[in-house]
Amino acid sequence: MKLFYQTHSPYARKALVFAHEVGLAGEIEVLHQETSPTRRNPEVFALNPLGKVPVLITREDEAIFDSDVICEYLDGLAGTKLIPQGASRWPALTMQAVAQGLCDAGIAVRWETERRPEALRYPPLRDGQIEKLVDGYDWLERHLDPDPPLHVGHVAAATALSWLEFRSLPPFRPGRPRLTAWFDRFSERASMRATPLAGETHD
Repeated sequence: MKLFYQTHSPYARKALVFAHEVGLAGEIEVLHQETSPTRRNPEVFALNPLGKVPVLITREDEAIFDSDVICEYLDGLAGTKLIPQGASRWPALTMQAVAQGLCDAGIAVRWETERRPEALRYPPLRDGQIEKLVDGYDWLERHLDPDPPLHVGHVAAATALSWLEFRSLPPFRPGRPRLTAWFDRFSERASMRATPLAGETHD
């Protein structure tokens, strides 16, 4: 398999951390690709009409995307290890959704603080997205079990929080002791240590 990847994408990292956690990272060739809404990457667009990574070339030589779909595919190969079935499925997927939303909000904050030309920035939009970050952090503080069975929501949350810190976006610490302690423990996992964030966005 091949994973079209970006070393500073929280979504791509989520897929790769997930691959490590289900024991399939060794079967995946990671190919770094720079993508941006303002710069077309023809190689990525040839696989994904949205021009985004991650994209996984599967064992069947098909291109699948985005990170949620890639995780579902890898979990199926691994025998449904990290995406639960039954009643526990919905809390796991809900946590994944919150984590993905934190990344979306963080990207929007970056557009309104540094990526968009200063004259075109809209502070009310920035502030509204920061509120989403704060409320998302509070939700995770309430809902994260300190010692749960690992699932996809944890992978999504850890990679989202790591990226938010990497980009120096509004922090989740101090003030959320359960979330902070959980994140610090998760960050020591081999899957996280093997996939460090690096690089800058090219617009």
